[in-house]
Amino acid sequence: MASQLDDAILVMTSCPSQQVGLDIGRRLVTDGLAACVQLGSPSVSLYRWQGKLCEDTEFPLFIKTRQARYSEVEQAILAQHPYELPEIIALPISHALPGYLNWIKDNTEL
Repeated sequence: MASQLDDAILVMTSCPSQQVGLDIGRRLVTDGLAACVQLGSPSVSLYRWQGKLCEDTEFPLFIKTRQARYSEVEQAILAQHPYELPEIIALPISHALPGYLNWIKDNTEL
């Protein structure tokens, strides 16, 4: 069985508007798929898409959840995200307060 630290992850995505980010975040928290979603300030993303250099303003989302919920989080993002290929990446949380890890677990129970 994985420890709470091994189970906690940070999922990141970016959205084309604040409203899209709020909609995705609300669904994830309301459905118990994430303990917390932070919608960051607008930032400029530079990337290559279909052979073209793109420069767009995006809103980052930082989603605190557990590995056991990742596929559901991914599907919920894909269901609401307007991009053809949205960034959805997950990173392990290597250090955190034990109480915060418990809070993530309690708010994302299966």
